[in-house]
Amino acid sequence: MKEKLIPSKTIKEDGSIVIRNGIKNNPNNLVSSGRKPKWLKVNLLRDNSNIKDVAKLVKRENLNTVCEEAMCPNINECWSHGTATFMLLGSTCTRACKFCAVDTGNPRQKLDKSEPAKVAKSVKLMNLKYVVLTSVNRDDLTDGGALHYSDTVKKIKELNREVIVEALTPDFCGSEDSIDLLLDSGLQVFAQNVETVKRLTNKVRDPRAGYYQSLKVLSYAKESNPQIITKTSLMLGLGETDNEILETMQDIREHGVDVLTMGQYLRPTLNHLPVKRWVNPIKFKEYKILAEKLGFKEVASGPLVRSSYRADKIARIIKSN
Repeated sequence: MKEKLIPSKTIKEDGSIVIRNGIKNNPNNLVSSGRKPKWLKVNLLRDNSNIKDVAKLVKRENLNTVCEEAMCPNINECWSHGTATFMLLGSTCTRACKFCAVDTGNPRQKLDKSEPAKVAKSVKLMNLKYVVLTSVNRDDLTDGGALHYSDTVKKIKELNREVIVEALTPDFCGSEDSIDLLLDSGLQVFAQNVETVKRLTNKVRDPRAGYYQSLKVLSYAKESNPQIITKTSLMLGLGETDNEILETMQDIREHGVDVLTMGQYLRPTLNHLPVKRWVNPIKFKEYKILAEKLGFKEVASGPLVRSSYRADKIARIIKSN
């Protein structure tokens, strides 16, 4: 059954009505972000034998990884180090952030109950050392999908106790019960992205998200389980100032966050927010130094850095805890 098109929307095979790429066409927003600088180019050739083996396995087993679907520029580096990211809870997000190209709509509580077991099998087949679980927002579910996350972590751990599991989660609307479900699953890293500075939050993120809501979620996770590594990420190039970046890093650290990643915002389509600034690698190094001085245990900062970039580096922090 093919997807049907209706004005500005698409009806998926499961009957869900979604807005493609997460945002409606906006003729008034068609402002060019300019040419991408040279430092954003990356070699995507898979010349590593381990990467080729993983790619073949993914194709043969019909597995879905965010690494491939999002065409992540760091796929070679992460896969060669035994790290991959899986997206849970379907492909339709209930929110519509203005930086994200995930389809938005109402999944109507649809859930693949077999997904936790399938992901666990995939992790074992790919012989991963570190796995990142992420998802769309599911405000249509009472717990925001927390139980589904928890079940997936438990299934992974059943097959291999040594795998380090990171959950890059929605904010669960700040629900402490949902966060507790996840914290009790056996995961080692809890991540929730602040995304941008306070001033730009309402412009960049869905109205149901919030700067302080994300910080409170991260803070609650750390207070509830001090052994958990907490992590967040910032996109740069949306119009923030150096002072705002420093202020945001200070806020994040004051809420007990251990790990920070910072990368260049890349506009998914012309209907999304335009890039205001291309942040050069030297500037990213300066931000990294500032963050390290604030006491973060690990900082990844660079134009191509993404939320789960070389997540396996966090393993050393876990072992030292």
